[in-house]
Formats: sequence, structure tokens, C-alpha cells
Amino acid sequence: MSPVQARGLRRGDTLVLASHNAGKLVEFSALLSGYGIKVISAATLNLPEPEETATTFAGNAEIKALAAAQAAGLPALADDSGFCVSALNGDPGILSARWAGPDKDFPAVMRRIHDLMGDTPDRTAWFISVLCLAWPDGQSTTFEGRIDGQVVWPPRGTHGHGYDPIFAPEGSPLTFAEMTETQKNTISHRGRAFRLFREGCLQPA
Repeated sequence: MSPVQARGLRRGDTLVLASHNAGKLVEFSALLSGYGIKVISAATLNLPEPEETATTFAGNAEIKALAAAQAAGLPALADDSGFCVSALNGDPGILSARWAGPDKDFPAVMRRIHDLMGDTPDRTAWFISVLCLAWPDGQSTTFEGRIDGQVVWPPRGTHGHGYDPIFAPEGSPLTFAEMTETQKNTISHRGRAFRLFREGCLQPA
């Protein structure tokens, strides 16, 4: 896929990560290391979390990125991602974070998914990530990545976050939670979206 041509970031720029998720901050800080971009989170700036009212990953990513960019007066990068299960008609999908509840109880929600799937032979699942880079003047560009795989049970691994312990990408004996951050970023939905963002918006490392 050819990179989207978008307004770019320069070395020395400060970028707001439009997320209050500490795991995402670690992941994006690793992805952006070496590009001369300072990353700060919306939580650090005490920015409010906007209501995600869109019906698509891209729409929700844009809502978050534009809200952070305009509140901070800085370019902002938002990720809207989700875990989709074929046997559950694509759920939890855009509701992935909300399924985990206000306490982000992922062990409980992974058990819920397992129980809802029952003994279906269809274990197909996928992760989608849409990144949106937005600017205080309202301009924005989105980049989408996807990876397909299988739901596994019981959960395996202690790395990563969210639904990672129950997802094994196609061709891999490991779940995302059993991979190192580097291994995961090489193939993950977020890594794929990030490569498109990097090609379209970052200066060469």
C-alpha cells in the first residue's frame, strides 16, 4: 500500500499522544524513538477524554486526535483500535475498550469472549488500528493497519496489554502477549498503521 501523503512532522516537534492509556504511551514512545519527536500524553496534559460517538475506528480516531490537537495547540496522534471476533459478528470491535469496563478488567472480558464463543470451530479474529494525525487548525489524516489470526484459550503471556493474551497472529505459535515489544511491533496492526504514518509524516530516521 502506498503511503498517504500528509502534512509532516519535523525533528524537534512535540506530539501529543491523544490517549490516557499508559500501555499505548510506552508502545508509541518506542515506535517514535529515533525520529527526534517529543511525545507527551493527553493524560500528562490533563486533557479531557472526548466522547467517542463515531461508528468506525477512523471516525473515533479523528475525534480524539482533533480534540487533543485543538486543546493543546499542538499536533496530536490518536489511535483507535479494536479486537474483532468473527464468531461474535466482529464484536467487540469499536467497543473493545468499553467491553472491559471502567476498570479495564481485561481478564474478565477475555473470559466473557471465551464464554460467548462457546465451542464454535470458528476461531478467526483480527485487530484493527487506525491512526489519525491532527493539527490545531483542524486538518487530519488517517492510516489503517490490520492483522488476522486466531483466538486462543487459555490466555498466554504477560507482555503487551488488552486482548493480547488471547490472540495469536496467523503463522505464529505465540500470542501477542508472549512476544517482545519489538517482535509485536514488526507485525502488529498498530505497527502496520504506524509504518504508513511514518512514510507519510516523519522525516527519515
